[in-house]
Amino acid sequence: MAQSHMIPFLNLAIKFEQKGYTNLSFVTTPLNLPYIQSCLPPSSSIRLLTIPFHGADHGLPKETEKTDNLPPHILYNFIMATISLKPAFTDLMISLSDDIADQPLCIISDMFFGWVSHVARQLGAFHLIFCGGGGFGFACYYSLSMMMNLPHLIKSNSDHQFFSLPDFQEAGQIHFTQVSPKLLAAGESDSEEDHLWINFVKKRLAEWTQSDGILINSVEEIDRLGLDYFRRVIKRPVWSIGPILSLGTPAADDEELYLKWLDSKPEKSVLYISFGSQYIISATQMVELAKALQVSDKNFIWVMRKPLGFDENSDFNMKKTLPEEFMQHVELGRGLLIEKWAPQVEILSHKSTSAFMSHCGWNSVLEALVSGVPIIGWPLAAEQCLNAKYLEECVGVCLEVARGVISEVTHEKIAEKIEIVMGERSEKGRMMRERANEVKEIMRSASRNEEGCFKGSSVKAMDEFLNVASLLMDV
Repeated sequence: MAQSHMIPFLNLAIKFEQKGYTNLSFVTTPLNLPYIQSCLPPSSSIRLLTIPFHGADHGLPKETEKTDNLPPHILYNFIMATISLKPAFTDLMISLSDDIADQPLCIISDMFFGWVSHVARQLGAFHLIFCGGGGFGFACYYSLSMMMNLPHLIKSNSDHQFFSLPDFQEAGQIHFTQVSPKLLAAGESDSEEDHLWINFVKKRLAEWTQSDGILINSVEEIDRLGLDYFRRVIKRPVWSIGPILSLGTPAADDEELYLKWLDSKPEKSVLYISFGSQYIISATQMVELAKALQVSDKNFIWVMRKPLGFDENSDFNMKKTLPEEFMQHVELGRGLLIEKWAPQVEILSHKSTSAFMSHCGWNSVLEALVSGVPIIGWPLAAEQCLNAKYLEECVGVCLEVARGVISEVTHEKIAEKIEIVMGERSEKGRMMRERANEVKEIMRSASRNEEGCFKGSSVKAMDEFLNVASLLMDV
């Protein structure tokens, strides 16, 4: 129940519809329904079904049905409260199963909704987990979550602050700052909330082994390390069917303005900056980033949201917080400031875009990779640090500039990393741009389907999954 999870699910449903499947249902909650409806193509026959979620029963603000803009302490409570969806979902699936009579039923659920496997078993349905995250990053997150002695392991390696995962040695050395703080506190924290969270995560991820298979929104050729981990540990089929990309979200009134601004800039001259729909940086980090953009003198588009500590309803003047010299820089036409939302796919695929400063959430990563745009990584939470690690060390398309929402970062360091990635005289930047173009072709090749001639790895994986599902559902 987050935009970054719902959109890949909806686009997966649309992809099934394009392959000729007509009896498709998308289950959401009432307050999320209008947004989902607005994202569906007008011609779609996908049925939208709702089940109630009563957040107030779990101490949540009234009408909380999506993670966007929730502060961290409420975010974790919200995710844990989603287990309360099970009774209503079970009733809905029983009703749906009765409606389709003797036709087979396949249920695909989110990575944090492993409990759906129990409902599927009850109905004799085929069940899959759809992981919208990348193979490597989420394999590390899975391994870290299931470990019983993580704090002890990190302490025993405290001299150099690096450690390796016992069941995923191929992942290499991980720094303790690349681990989600909630997982880092597992087993040592005195907070009841921390204990509840880690127990919730372990239980939900353990339920993956009860599914009939795993779908992962990635590409075999660039993510085999993580995919093979899941095949070995989960002992279930793992199909890499990505990239499942946005097929269109509601356009903003000023989308045309943004694209016209890009049209006015030289090719490969613009830095695009966005930290996604869920996570934000601090006001101090925001000021340092503004100073860096001024110093670097690069064209930029910055999607801005209120910084850490300010909710969406608070009185915060973003432009007054930023340095006056920076705002003058913007007024001279060197930058474009956008509040909350931007047409990210269109911006990344534009010929004027050179690099992407990103939180390394997997949806954003995929959108950058298919456009051949190198990434300046600023991971903030969840498995994003691990995504950045893999993209930098193994794929060669990322350079990390900062880590986390409280890390100290100077504008000099940010400007230096921008120059490395975008500078014409930077050898490392040149290599990153070349590699990004290579990965772009790999991503596109994986989705190619030329009848009687060529099928990409993701097309083959999707066909294999559908064949296995059909066979097992017919038994």
